[in-house]
Amino acid sequence: MPKLIESTNDFVVRFANVNGSGSASANALFAKSILRMGVPIAARNIFPSNIQGLPTWYEVRISGAGWLGRRGGCDLMVAMNPQTWDKDVASIDPGGYLFYDSTRPIPPSKFRDDVHVVGVPLTEICNARYTDARQRQLFKNIIYVGALAQLLGIELGAVEKLIGEQFKGKDKLIEPNVEALRAGHDWAAANLAPIGLKVRRADAVGDRILVEGNNAAALGAVYGGATVCAWYPITPSTSMAEAFQRWCRRFRVDPETKKNRFAILQAEDELASIGMVIGAAWNGARAFTCTSGPGVSLMQEFIGLSYFAEIPAVIFDIQRAGPSTGMPTRTQQCDILAAAYASHGDTKHVLLFPEDPRECFEFGAAAFDLADRLQTTVFVMSDLDIGMNEWLCRPFEWDDKRRLDRGKVMTYEDLEAGREFGRYLDVDGDGIPYRTYPGTHPTKGSFFTRGTSRDRYARYTEEGGPYVDNMQRLLRKFETAKRLVPGPVRRDASEPTRYGVIYFGSTSPAMAEALAALEQRGLHLDAMRVRAFPFSDEVIDFVLGHDQVFLVEQNRDAQLKSLLVNEGAIDPARIISVLHYDGTPITARFIIDEIAERMAALNVVPLKKAVP
Repeated sequence: MPKLIESTNDFVVRFANVNGSGSASANALFAKSILRMGVPIAARNIFPSNIQGLPTWYEVRISGAGWLGRRGGCDLMVAMNPQTWDKDVASIDPGGYLFYDSTRPIPPSKFRDDVHVVGVPLTEICNARYTDARQRQLFKNIIYVGALAQLLGIELGAVEKLIGEQFKGKDKLIEPNVEALRAGHDWAAANLAPIGLKVRRADAVGDRILVEGNNAAALGAVYGGATVCAWYPITPSTSMAEAFQRWCRRFRVDPETKKNRFAILQAEDELASIGMVIGAAWNGARAFTCTSGPGVSLMQEFIGLSYFAEIPAVIFDIQRAGPSTGMPTRTQQCDILAAAYASHGDTKHVLLFPEDPRECFEFGAAAFDLADRLQTTVFVMSDLDIGMNEWLCRPFEWDDKRRLDRGKVMTYEDLEAGREFGRYLDVDGDGIPYRTYPGTHPTKGSFFTRGTSRDRYARYTEEGGPYVDNMQRLLRKFETAKRLVPGPVRRDASEPTRYGVIYFGSTSPAMAEALAALEQRGLHLDAMRVRAFPFSDEVIDFVLGHDQVFLVEQNRDAQLKSLLVNEGAIDPARIISVLHYDGTPITARFIIDEIAERMAALNVVPLKKAVP
């Protein structure tokens, strides 16, 4: 038997449950009670695509040091699903702990000799207190939270306060839940010996907030001036449309007339939804849709229209695992190429890569300015991990002096003063023409919007010269976009190094921990987080400035690498892909092991072991 794991404010708890058993709220209660004690947590919900019956896991990373990515492995398994018992027991780190319902005997062969077993007769306790079958199931979850609170030193008052908040307005439910919590707590106090994992009150959370990425992105859309959302339900983006509706009811209702100053339309399919967005934007509204990979596939025709007719549109792509239906409730970063070159013909689209809910808010607002300035589709490339999980992040900030940037819009006064108007005329070399809103002037500034080829003045033509002229101008506009999109974030190693690593999006928290761990091993890497496509010159220079660059992404085919090689004319041999695509959020341990192994293969000697 290895030494039992002993740790305070630094361990991983994983709950194995059955979907539809009512465990989600109890598990969240557990995580948030630790947060209320001032200890940072990172929670990940890994759930199936059916309503109930299949396995689901909820993983809580407790990290006094503030690491917010998945670590990998688990120290305490709360095994509540017989269907996944063997897999769950196998996933516990040696010296870890197994918490289970001991009402019924389990053969000794089902346990591990190197894991400490904590049995609580949850079903027996429930059956003695409740007669209703549903109550027995629901309160069993609260009872195990109470037992865990006693084992780990979680303050009962913190949990009880959260129960009061959770059932506010349903006060009859508060007392029974508190009683179930105390039942588990009291049983554990009377029957269980202490274990080596402890939660101790700290002051490491500060003013940070716990928020889902989809909720944050929806609020960003409101602050970015969006008034129209057209969408079709699809996991994992549906909650963003629902959140946008809630925020609009709060901020987009006229205080005097009580009339809505927003429109939310559930379309018959994804193609119709992006068509509605483009129609609204053509009329001057700021509009968006939220979807996932299958939806982007169905939107291709209208995305091409937005690009070629130069009509602003914003698409929030909350990525999930594909292809086809794939794993609809699992996360990946697998829509990069599909979004970057969406539609047929030669197209290139702006992509933004938020790392957490805070950037979902920031980029959610900025996307509308970019779409208007560039007169094109802008994708905000979130994913299920960010979108549907609650992340601990810094509070959102907003400058009340900030004004919407509508880009090049010719006004009535401009036209009346005799300014030349050509809808696709580039007057200053940045590739972006002027546009007008419908009805700007009774006789001037009108044009025919079409998806077919035309000249600089929107006159239909199929001549090769005007077509090439237009397509080259669109390339100039894409070059202009490099200066407008969020720039990359660079972090140089503490020691000079010839090696670098590039990453993006939801990989960020695990990457931060991995870099620190690799540095402790003497393996130093300069790091760059890419935040947008088109890539700025800084990104290309970063690759060219290192002998080898690791590129960490969560898909099978190294899609960001392909984009970087294609757009930056980079030798593919310079970039070493580190790929994670099993549908679960990437872990720090995975990144550490992959990079360390590959650096060893490159004969990189850790600095601390180097001979002077």
